[in-house]
This record gives sequence, structure tokens and C-alpha cells, in this order.
Amino acid sequence: MRCPFCRTDNDRVIDSRAGDDGASIRRRRECLGCRRRFTTYERIERQLLTVVKKGGVRDPFDRDKLKRGLAKACWKRPVTDDDIEAVVASLEAELYGMGESEVPSRVIGERLMELLKALDQVAYVRFASVYREFKDVRDFVDELEPILAQSPRPAR
Repeated sequence: MRCPFCRTDNDRVIDSRAGDDGASIRRRRECLGCRRRFTTYERIERQLLTVVKKGGVRDPFDRDKLKRGLAKACWKRPVTDDDIEAVVASLEAELYGMGESEVPSRVIGERLMELLKALDQVAYVRFASVYREFKDVRDFVDELEPILAQSPRPAR
């Protein structure tokens, strides 16, 4: 492992522990060249997962792309980076658990929306508006009606 600061290829592991998602190992390292510390993560290398898009185009699964999309939906909402990471890790575990090498983007999008709905309803509607390509305000109203019907109105 090369030090990200001085590029020396000589370090020692100070601490190792399971990552928050349980599917990775977090290692705290110290460079023996510059004495600075940095963190690395190890993950199991899994089979390549391919996402089949609407038009039949196939792209490799990209967890960072999911995180960026969720971060946009959760912008200025009380949702932490750890919350987003947990959603992505949960979805990723489900996808790999299916045992399929190809997954339709529709399956990913619908499951993400379910997870987001439980996390933050505003972020859910933001994500849904892009994912479902809302054309006008009526589309927003149609998406909100079931949510409003489920939640009791707060007292004023």
C-alpha cells in the first residue's frame, strides 16, 4: 500500500476492525516514511454485477454512482453520509444476494425508492421525480397522495 501523502510503499497497520457495513475491514495505517496516518478499507472482491438499463444497454454496477444520486436527493436534508452509505450497502448486499450477474435498473431504482421512503420522505420525492421522470406538478401530487394518506397530520 502506497502512502497517499509521500507515495512511500512502506507502512504498518495500527488498528483493524470490521467496517460499519460488516462486509469490509477498516485498517488504520501509519506510513513509516513520513509518519502520517491514513485509513484503508478492504472489501471482498465479488463477481462483476451488470446493470441492464431501459434501452438494453449494460453498464457495470457502480456503488459510487448510487451514492452520488442519493446525496443529491438528500441535499440539505437531515440525512448523514453514514445513512447514505448504509442504504447503498444494504442495496448492494441485496443485489449480490440475488445471485444474478445482471440486474435490471428498474429493480435497483424501485428498491432505492423503498429504502429512501423509510429514510426521508422529501429525499424520496426528489429521487422519484428524477427516476420516474416527472413531467408536471400532477406527477408530484400523484406520488405524494399515498404518503399523505399514511401519515397523520401534525397538530398545529
